[in-house]
Amino acid sequence: MNKSDTNTMKSLEVLIVDDEPAIREVLAVHLEGAGCKVWQAGSGSEAFACLAKGDIDVAVSDIKMPDFTGIELVRRARAAGIETSFIMMTAYASVDTAIEAIKAGASDYMIKPVRNDEVVHRLMKVRDLRRLSSENRVLRNLVLGSREPQFDFASASMKQLERMIAKVAPTDSTVLVTGESGTGKGVIARQIHQNSQRVDGPFIPVNCGAIPENLMESELFGHVKGSFTGADKARKGLFLEADKGTIFLDEIGELPLALQVKLLHVIEEKSIRPVGSEQARRADVRIVAATNRDLAQMVAEGRFREDLYFRLSVFHVHVPPLRERRQDIPGLVRFLLAKAAKRLNTSEDINMDADVEETLCAYEWPGNVREMENVVDRALILADEGRITMADLPPHVARVAPPGSARVAGEGGDSLREQVRRFESTVIHNAIADANGDRRAAALKLGIGLSSLYRKLEEYEALGILPGPADNRPQPR
Repeated sequence: MNKSDTNTMKSLEVLIVDDEPAIREVLAVHLEGAGCKVWQAGSGSEAFACLAKGDIDVAVSDIKMPDFTGIELVRRARAAGIETSFIMMTAYASVDTAIEAIKAGASDYMIKPVRNDEVVHRLMKVRDLRRLSSENRVLRNLVLGSREPQFDFASASMKQLERMIAKVAPTDSTVLVTGESGTGKGVIARQIHQNSQRVDGPFIPVNCGAIPENLMESELFGHVKGSFTGADKARKGLFLEADKGTIFLDEIGELPLALQVKLLHVIEEKSIRPVGSEQARRADVRIVAATNRDLAQMVAEGRFREDLYFRLSVFHVHVPPLRERRQDIPGLVRFLLAKAAKRLNTSEDINMDADVEETLCAYEWPGNVREMENVVDRALILADEGRITMADLPPHVARVAPPGSARVAGEGGDSLREQVRRFESTVIHNAIADANGDRRAAALKLGIGLSSLYRKLEEYEALGILPGPADNRPQPR
């Protein structure tokens, strides 16, 4: 075995299951010399109790044991959701027994007496198979959710942010991303991962504010079977799921103080201890955290640990809100529009009226990019014949139309579009009056959908467009 194989075997936790102590001891010494961390069990029940803790990568198990067979041990482990791989040993060269073991879920099969070097060789094969399975899972995730095209920012602040990301991504430094809700902190975290040395490993996003406090420790660090009510099987936890990759702790400011202590230990010791376990497991994980809260203020108020804050903010990046980088808005709107058109299977070319673009640029965007994406999706769904008009914007957005984009009725110098809108407003209000206020009947008479009628009324109200003087009938309430 070469040095690289020995180093890799150090990460392998092996359980030897045999009712003969001498066989266990000899094999354990050899495997420990090969770099494995070795556990021993003398019966099926003792082995199952060890497996239930969720720490074992491979079990080398005898088939014939005093309480129940090794094949039954495999079946019970699989039924309990235990992911340990099994190499079976037996003194009986029975093909039927071998087939039964494989059908039960074993990975390999050996005839006693086993040679120690052969056991190591078989362990390396199982290790490689587990690694290949993990890599295939990552590859499948990459294929199904391939990298989305990146937007080219125009603002100086975002260009500087991109430069900082390019510097920190290749390192293993912990990163803290701050910014208002909806600014794209999750996108930044994923970009850091995709440009890191861990790109082939998993990217595990965790919303700390969405997990109930009583389940958070188990979700993050895992648990052993029976550690609390409802723990009917062992769970690895999200930190071990992210091994060799990146874990993204969103809304880190929502983490309870008790969990802050445990997270600090993980950062410092690079190991985690599942709930109910006496054994710590190494976790090779990069941490990217994000929050829209002022962590420094929370530290001053005693609601966030100062030592954890300093550990998380080794490298701090701040994502500015959209209102502070309006140069990005026109291009970002069109970028999101193209994404939405692809997602909604819209084949036609989409155009925006000039006043729509002016309004979107003038709006303050309190929800930032997330809000913009929702507005763009809505407008695309409502647009007729591939043209987005003011009627397709939510009323609270259309209401901020800048002066000159749509004049209030009665002002001089109205454009053709404004005159058409005012005439259309008069026709619609007259149709509603003729229908005695029944808007469904009015929409039917006008040959438009009820939702279209409501949208047009919302647009006229937002823009201050009143019915023209063509008809002096009283307007419905």
